[in-house]
Amino acid sequence: MSLTRGTVYFTHSIFFFSDSCYNAYINNPFSNLFLNTLTMELFMIERFSVYSSCTLCHHRCGVDRTSGKLGRCRVPADLYIARAALHYWEEPCISGDCGSGTVFFSGCNLGCVFCQNHSIAKADIGRKVSVARLSEIFLELQAKGAANINLVTPTHYVPSIAEALKMAKTDGLTIPIVYNTGGYESVETLRLLDGLVDIYLPDFKYMDTRLSARYSHAPDYPEVAKAALAEMYRQVGDPKFLEPPANLDRETSDATLSADRDDEPNSLMKKGIIVRHLALPGCEDDSRAVLRYLYETYGDHIYISIMNQYTPLPHVAAYPELNRRITDEEYDRLTDYAVELGIENGFIQEGETAEESFIPEFDYEGV
Repeated sequence: MSLTRGTVYFTHSIFFFSDSCYNAYINNPFSNLFLNTLTMELFMIERFSVYSSCTLCHHRCGVDRTSGKLGRCRVPADLYIARAALHYWEEPCISGDCGSGTVFFSGCNLGCVFCQNHSIAKADIGRKVSVARLSEIFLELQAKGAANINLVTPTHYVPSIAEALKMAKTDGLTIPIVYNTGGYESVETLRLLDGLVDIYLPDFKYMDTRLSARYSHAPDYPEVAKAALAEMYRQVGDPKFLEPPANLDRETSDATLSADRDDEPNSLMKKGIIVRHLALPGCEDDSRAVLRYLYETYGDHIYISIMNQYTPLPHVAAYPELNRRITDEEYDRLTDYAVELGIENGFIQEGETAEESFIPEFDYEGV
């Protein structure tokens, strides 16, 4: 065996490793420090190798993103971010008064035809950053007073995000981590986040496979989302808050589902799941099926956020049935149905939420 800086040769295998691993070897090639450091770095090499035949999401495209080839997510293996800033329009227990430290990643593994963030979902916008820079961004958001770190459409970057989170936690990141996703997740990929993510914030878009095929090009979406949600619940369990829950009395676009309850979360969530469902025009029966599945499966062990903020943007012109907002009557019927089911741990939206002003500027702030 011979050694040069940064490289170690074991018979016919070659490994490149960091200065910390190199220094540990020089001090004592048989020490636990060297062996542990080398083991961790070989583990990270294996973890990042998934990009070379990508199976991170349930599409399992198998493309080599390290060579610049693109799969369904439309981005290579390099990290691309469109914005990293405080965001005040999430559920009250996520945004709080100080804002959620939201990081918008470019690309998306679904590409829904009605996407409100279509410019970044299509990867038209995004600035390349390193894993080290992403770790710094997390710490900068914490320093700005963020209630949490909110990872938006992160699925296709999970190995890099996991490494950045570990680096940031070593350097003092203590606020909760929110995984904000469209719900089309691979269970194997979610397991890479076990112990790193505190709050899961998935969509559950459809129960009808015809709708998921037409609008998200994913006919298996319902079954995939069910399996993903089960893994999320295994990891984080029942909701927990930073303070004892109190009456919700705040001027935001969100209200709790049952206004007369005395145990709604006025404080920040530190652990748990909020499942979002965006009500779409003409899909009332499917929305009811989604709510029914969620409540019958999880009861009050999760929160359910019923959203009315769908905004018909120009790119839905080819889908005339989606080219309108949902009516107040449609939304009221859906929330009434939720109450009839018995859902108490939930959020509804009030006021004029279906406005493009709810769509943030993807101007590279904080990147």
